[in-house]
Amino acid sequence: MKEILKAAGVDVSDKVCNDLAVYMDMLTEWNKVMDLTNVPAEEIPLRHFADSLLPYAMGMIRRGSSLADVGTGAGFPGLPLAIADPSLKVTLIDALQKRCDFLNAVCEKLGLRNVTVLHLRAEDAGRDKKLREKFDYAVARAVAPLNVLEEYLLPLVKAGGEALCWKGPAVRDEMEAGENAAAILGGKLETVTAVPGVGDGHCVVRISKMHPTQKEYPRKSGTPAKKPLGI
Repeated sequence: MKEILKAAGVDVSDKVCNDLAVYMDMLTEWNKVMDLTNVPAEEIPLRHFADSLLPYAMGMIRRGSSLADVGTGAGFPGLPLAIADPSLKVTLIDALQKRCDFLNAVCEKLGLRNVTVLHLRAEDAGRDKKLREKFDYAVARAVAPLNVLEEYLLPLVKAGGEALCWKGPAVRDEMEAGENAAAILGGKLETVTAVPGVGDGHCVVRISKMHPTQKEYPRKSGTPAKKPLGI
């Protein structure tokens, strides 16, 4: 595990490596009875852990920050980040209770005190007064167009913070709509940073939160995906 991560550009301590190994074992075990990942066990260190941690290793996320991981699924990228840096305050948000149960089980097993798991749809999270514009970062490693992800993420980010979107090569076709949607939501699309070591075309799109998001966003559940902004 440690050698795989280091070769990809992520250097972790023995404790972090051991905790990630426990997480991987639980992921593969729970995956036998519920759909958490289709990545083979031997590829999890690179395709899940390294992919989640490389942007942190590259300096995109500050120590001691608050971070919301929207549509976290089996916990990526938020849970590896929380394991790697206990100073991060990580909130994992997912719409499926079974996935939240898995995440809570991992947190309990590892004794993670810097993680909160919330069973919520992304749109509902963005309208929740306890969550809205409370985070330094909102992140997503999800299969959705950039302009849709921005409507999920930017309402959660405080002014001066950032939304970070893990994307693949298709992002090139999403940039114009992404720029337009960011402006509507109080943000500005800043950079697309290549993330080497985990596959061709992997990148993180950084969107700065310039001013508060208008109160009508995010729209009701399902609408961002059906009627994307910025087109």
